[in-house]
Amino acid sequence: MDYFQGVVTEYLVADRAAFVNTELLIQLDLDAPKKGRHWYCDAAAVSIREETLFLCEVTYAKSMSALSKRLLAWDANWEELREALARDCGIPGSWTVQPWAFVPEEYSESLKSRIEPLASIERGGDDMPYPRITFLESVVPWNYVTWDRKVAALEED
Repeated sequence: MDYFQGVVTEYLVADRAAFVNTELLIQLDLDAPKKGRHWYCDAAAVSIREETLFLCEVTYAKSMSALSKRLLAWDANWEELREALARDCGIPGSWTVQPWAFVPEEYSESLKSRIEPLASIERGGDDMPYPRITFLESVVPWNYVTWDRKVAALEED
């Protein structure tokens, strides 16, 4: 786990309705993991309030290459990925599964340009949702109240 994965994990668990599993193995096949058919997700956050599983990926790499490849691979295998999450994690089919990328603001446009095919307005119910993108700069603990993850204006002394 790199430094910012820990910061993001703390941000996620600050919401008391969220439960987080770090380094979640998503495996499309039941037998041994095969190349291109499994991924270790940085953090999977279950939000009971929203009935959503967030597949969280964290990077501060300038190129956004690895993250964009992962998101596009998830999209290409979305139906099988959802089935694997139901099978292995018990995520109900009625729940939303939402990719969530945590990246530096400076590099966010690079990510968006690399995942442009995911932004199509023609995408429907069985397609992977467009990833939620949150800037790493906004998840540092002094930017939110730690017991409910609500962003609040901090009072000055």
